[in-house]
Amino acid sequence: MKDYLVKALAYDGNIRAYAVRTTETVSEAQRRHQTWRTASAALGRTLTAGVMMGAMLKGDDKLTIKINGGGPLGPMVVDSNAKGEVRGYVTNPEVDFESTEHGKLDVRRAVGTEGTLAVVKDVGMRDFFSGQVPLVSGELGEDFTYYFATSEQVPSSVGVGVLVNPDDTILAAGGFIFQLMPGTPDPIISKLEERLQTIEPISKLIERGLTPEQILGELFGSEQVKILETMPVGFECNCSKDRFANAIVGLGAAEIEAMIEEDGQAEAHCHFCNEKYLFSGAELEELKKDAN
Repeated sequence: MKDYLVKALAYDGNIRAYAVRTTETVSEAQRRHQTWRTASAALGRTLTAGVMMGAMLKGDDKLTIKINGGGPLGPMVVDSNAKGEVRGYVTNPEVDFESTEHGKLDVRRAVGTEGTLAVVKDVGMRDFFSGQVPLVSGELGEDFTYYFATSEQVPSSVGVGVLVNPDDTILAAGGFIFQLMPGTPDPIISKLEERLQTIEPISKLIERGLTPEQILGELFGSEQVKILETMPVGFECNCSKDRFANAIVGLGAAEIEAMIEEDGQAEAHCHFCNEKYLFSGAELEELKKDAN
């Protein structure tokens, strides 16, 4: 099954909901960054939340999530957009701990709890929208839930999960977000609170092969769900050799000449996708001409 996301309404429009399968997306991030198990779980949860938050945008809008909890992972950054594209990295990918007493990867310890979750949205206007909240758990699902309630004043529930194989490959990943519309009746809210206490972890639902539509059915009852849209999602980076070449030109001729004299070449590295681009001495000479 390929990764994809669904947008839906539930309970006659009282609930706005998103659900996504991100197993291949997180696998691509793990492969590119060679993350160890706990780092994979943390980055995968953030990529999953990020791609759903991107789906809330329109057109060419995009957003950046930065999480820095003071833990050994260091800062974690994820970019996403309204087209289902997401990319991201963690500063220290080689982080893993023994599982907790419940058999879960100790994401909280890896992320830390002494820090913030920040979101910056570029919606094509002069000023960016930004919101920042303190981390409340380090488990990330609860932290995104707190972000929506505090920074965007939208009562929400965020579930994100990643299962990692012993060899560090990704077994299952996915998530859901649902949000209460203004005036949602109390009986619906109570019913959802009870359901959240009993539903299986989202990663287990994905592992069992449930589709995003079926996950929403598990949450609300399939008869209560109205699917609005489905969209493919994936790990995509917009870096390129041309982009890095333009950046090198922007450094100026003197800086490029120093690169030529010191190393005879230059290597550019994209943090988001771990791709490397080599510029030969001859290529640098051409870029120096452009800089002049």
